[in-house]
Amino acid sequence: MPSMSSTSQTAETSPEERNADACPVVEAIDTIGSKWRLVVLHNLADDEFRFNELKRETGASSRTLSRVLDDLQEAGLVARRVEDDPLATYYSLTERGEALCPLFSDIEDWAEEWLPATDGETA
Repeated sequence: MPSMSSTSQTAETSPEERNADACPVVEAIDTIGSKWRLVVLHNLADDEFRFNELKRETGASSRTLSRVLDDLQEAGLVARRVEDDPLATYYSLTERGEALCPLFSDIEDWAEEWLPATDGETA
């Protein structure tokens, strides 16, 4: 049973203060954590892509992909490069985005070990 001082201390501490250690993780997940953001980042980890190539690779609709790329650019994770002749727009990871690549590998390793096998695969 918690002591009175512990209980009163918890009541006086805001949720933000009690969860301060988790805040960077929550912020990171908010930045990269949507399904489409992760799919786009994972694809861009391999190479630079034109919009239509990235659309084909990810299976995202044009509207979704455009919104996701804008969000990732705003977060400083993706760079956009426009070529004039022929007119083409290319997307690639920034240094900040590339810093996520080892995490993707770690998450993939974790998923292979701990998530149930799918599509007829066995663990």
